[in-house]
Amino acid sequence: MDWLTSPDAWIALLTLTALEIVLGIDNIVFISILSNRLPTEEQAKARRTGLLLALVMRLGLLFSISWMMGLITPLFTVLQNEISGRDLILLLGGLFLIYKSVKEIHNKVEQASEPDKTPEKLSFAAVIGQIILIDLVFSLDSVITAVGMVDQIEIIIIAIILSMLVMLAAAEPISNFVSQHPAIKVLALAFLIMIGMALIGQGLDFKIPKGYIYCSMAFALVVELINIRIGSRKKVNTP
Repeated sequence: MDWLTSPDAWIALLTLTALEIVLGIDNIVFISILSNRLPTEEQAKARRTGLLLALVMRLGLLFSISWMMGLITPLFTVLQNEISGRDLILLLGGLFLIYKSVKEIHNKVEQASEPDKTPEKLSFAAVIGQIILIDLVFSLDSVITAVGMVDQIEIIIIAIILSMLVMLAAAEPISNFVSQHPAIKVLALAFLIMIGMALIGQGLDFKIPKGYIYCSMAFALVVELINIRIGSRKKVNTP
């Protein structure tokens, strides 16, 4: 526990916690959109369950570093690209994320064209199953980033737990905001499609800096928030 008296260790803890929160945003968005397909009384439970499963998965991966290192071993080659177990998880996770996001956008368009049509509800087990699948992908990315940044496993564990507590607190407000503003939901789904493409690129050893994705989505979000603000003012001023 010598790191407790080290300023560098505390800086590393704060930096890693902030990074884990940023990396967890896409996870929160996915869980929020999926949980909104459940009956109202089950939505909060699904969000909490999904994030707690993500925490367990991250800690489990952290304590199985040797298994994770084994995932780097190439299994086969496609178009001169060596594909490992980790690459397969990223590729399949990226494809799944794109499929789910496109399907949700399609359902949103259908619902807009047929207002009387009730959106299809998913079962609690189906939602949790999909959350577990995507949690694995996001957890793998999160833990690999953490291990690459910090040597002390204690700091990584504390950073992951702190970031997950923040995510638990933020999940409900984010979910409510997304469900109340259809344009924001479509924007969030577009964000998930971009993340899916980044995961596929990463699986093929083509790295897309996530800073570009986050900056572009932050810009689009700010523009949409301005539009929402202008729209709400027009409603207030309309006699």
